[in-house]
Amino acid sequence: MSDSERDPEGVATELAGKLAARTRHVCTFLGAGASRSAGLPDLTGLQGAVKQSDLLTDVQREQVTHLLEKRNLEEVLSYLRRLVSILDGDQSLGGLDGASAKNLQRAITSAIIPALDHTSARRGPFRDFATWVSGGYYQLPIEVFTVNYDLLLETGLEELAVPYFDGFVGTLGGRFRPELVDNIDPSDRRQGLPSTFVRLWKLHGSVNWEEILEGTRRRIVRRGVPVSGPETAVAAIYPSDEKYDQSRRVPFVVLMDRFRRALAVPETVTLVSGYSFGDQHLNEMLIDAARTHPRSETVVFCFADIPDVVAEFATSTRNISILGATHGILGGQRVKWARDGDIPGVWENGSFQLGDFEHLARFLATKARVGDVSA
Repeated sequence: MSDSERDPEGVATELAGKLAARTRHVCTFLGAGASRSAGLPDLTGLQGAVKQSDLLTDVQREQVTHLLEKRNLEEVLSYLRRLVSILDGDQSLGGLDGASAKNLQRAITSAIIPALDHTSARRGPFRDFATWVSGGYYQLPIEVFTVNYDLLLETGLEELAVPYFDGFVGTLGGRFRPELVDNIDPSDRRQGLPSTFVRLWKLHGSVNWEEILEGTRRRIVRRGVPVSGPETAVAAIYPSDEKYDQSRRVPFVVLMDRFRRALAVPETVTLVSGYSFGDQHLNEMLIDAARTHPRSETVVFCFADIPDVVAEFATSTRNISILGATHGILGGQRVKWARDGDIPGVWENGSFQLGDFEHLARFLATKARVGDVSA
């Protein structure tokens, strides 16, 4: 085997060994590809579902189609929120005044919810994922970060009775407690919340997060079920590019700061799955953390082609590993996979399988638990 070739079984075994060390701080970062493995749409599919939704009027459908020509769905929602905050009275911009922008925002978020119905999804991958995080027994808690809005992670964790904390306190209408998120040091095993509690951080919001108005102050509460009804607004965006008042800062900026601090813990292993690297702010946080903390490791699992943006940095940053279907980038070098014979769930039909979250979750549940370094 040449220097430009690697055995996928050896790479998987090495990864399982690293994840089996109880002293490692482990983070996972999941994008839409993870939920797609369960049958839910990715961002492109979600945009199509919104445009076809009966919850939009014909005029709103035309407006959304126009806005999506130069923006993705999250950028559209951010844009509409900014319009609502700056337009008064008869002022308008791009054919939208404050009232129509608000109504369009509500219509879009209402259309997102049924498109991400987790009850019709295949939940097996997320049960496998929950099996892994429940059996880790790391000295520091596993931290799960996601930009997905759906409830697949919560469902998987709760079906297996895995304790987790998501920053909210309460059952009927959980309130976000920023002081609890800020004060839980990701590197301190002596903190009040046991390390067996998985930390679940939803960076872009959730279908069961609802904005409510209390007097003149807006709050976000977490419901037990997806938000429904025409008078509700799901907080399913991250307002990253403007200054906001305190009610808008919470919880998004608090959670992004948590992401930054978690990545800064020495010798962290971060697993990235289902993420297309389309958010420049998140990309910078991941890449800066790898560069700043050379003893930490970031492993990116790609379903198909390796995105150019991450390939560029992986070839110059040795502690970022990229595992694609036909080749990878390890230690700053591009390598091809070389293997005779299949390894179920890892290498099949000449393709590395762990880029598919379904295979990755099963691998983690069966091969990467603490104390098990076999692959």
